[in-house]
Amino acid sequence: MEKLVIEGRHPLRGEVTPAGNKNAALPLLAACLLTPEPVILNNVPDIRDVHTMRQLLETLGATVEQLEPHRWRITARELSTRSLAPELLKQIRASILLAGPITARLGSLTLAPPGGDVIGRRRVDTHILALRALGAEAAYDEEHKVFNFQAPAGLRGADILLDEASVTATENAIMAAVCARGATVLRNAASEPHVQELCQMLNLMGAQIENIGSNTLHIQGVDSLHGAEFTIGPDYLEVISFVGAAVVTRGAIRIRNAAPEHLGMVRLVFERLGVTWSTEGADILVPADQELRVQPDLGNAIPEISVMPWPAFPPDLMSIAIVVATQASGSVLFHDWMYNSRMYFTDKLVGMGAQIVLCDPHRAIVQGPSRLIAEQLESPDIRAGMALVLAALAARGVSEIRNVAQIDRGYERVDEKLAALGANIQRRPA
Repeated sequence: MEKLVIEGRHPLRGEVTPAGNKNAALPLLAACLLTPEPVILNNVPDIRDVHTMRQLLETLGATVEQLEPHRWRITARELSTRSLAPELLKQIRASILLAGPITARLGSLTLAPPGGDVIGRRRVDTHILALRALGAEAAYDEEHKVFNFQAPAGLRGADILLDEASVTATENAIMAAVCARGATVLRNAASEPHVQELCQMLNLMGAQIENIGSNTLHIQGVDSLHGAEFTIGPDYLEVISFVGAAVVTRGAIRIRNAAPEHLGMVRLVFERLGVTWSTEGADILVPADQELRVQPDLGNAIPEISVMPWPAFPPDLMSIAIVVATQASGSVLFHDWMYNSRMYFTDKLVGMGAQIVLCDPHRAIVQGPSRLIAEQLESPDIRAGMALVLAALAARGVSEIRNVAQIDRGYERVDEKLAALGANIQRRPA
């Protein structure tokens, strides 16, 4: 067990490059199971969740070679549906992404329920319904607590309306449909950057997917897929985490290869908190000493920042935005209707001196600016853990954040990157 020890109020300065997108790497690794030929992935993030997915692929019989620190070659020549350890499957939410490609290629799979962050109920019904629409027998075995997927006659294309725009269910449906017989229309599909990257890599492998980036995908099934090489894009969640870290410490940083083309709505939301940045090619430049002030709605009404499916404001950035709001002048209402435990970490910010009223499990009002004071903290999940790092960077005194392994699941060497920017942060045994 390790902890982060952070002395706050040191302005960040310099340049930083985000890691590859975790939420892209996980489905891309799963998609490698669709072909017996080698697939090379570049810019693979060196984080715990990705290494857990690697273990799952290797358990199924795939070979994973690390050619360079962030360059992997995955060869799934011979696979088997051998039993996957439930304790391994429960370490990450993305373990459910094995259902689509393995059912498509081998015709059967048994999976224990996935794990991941404890941020409220996270249903998997949409995965089941999508695979059933493609001809699979998919059900949950209450007695043995496992999901069973069977497609003895193979999968067939279908016109599918997802009952929610679930990212992972969209990815599972895409991976199952690319090798199904006939055409598939996938409606109400998620369209996040990592979903787009999955489609782009599958097309490089020989798939036929059209309307990428929209919520209606057209997929023509093919007989087989071949190998390819693909580069994972930057993690926009890490990009905005560094924007927030610079802002709350009154620092100025350049974030290289930040893919600003994906951040239009995020930028609009952060502008409502008084946060600005400029772009220079693929880089983002965050200026120092910004005037953090909440922009009220017309009639001087308290603004509401609410999460919605992409391209609206993503729920994984809600925790970062809340910490930034504690340093902005004015009141703002945050509303996350998707997850009923996302807001619970705010009690830790209140303990540091933030003025936050938790209205209910889904809504919180933040009144700023607040002078935060150092505290002993525990990271509850990946995103709230990173938000607590930002709070500690802004606070007066020395904070300790335990359970740092949660943060490591989604952020690559975050303490080293922050230290290189001038943060007083150290990793120590807990």
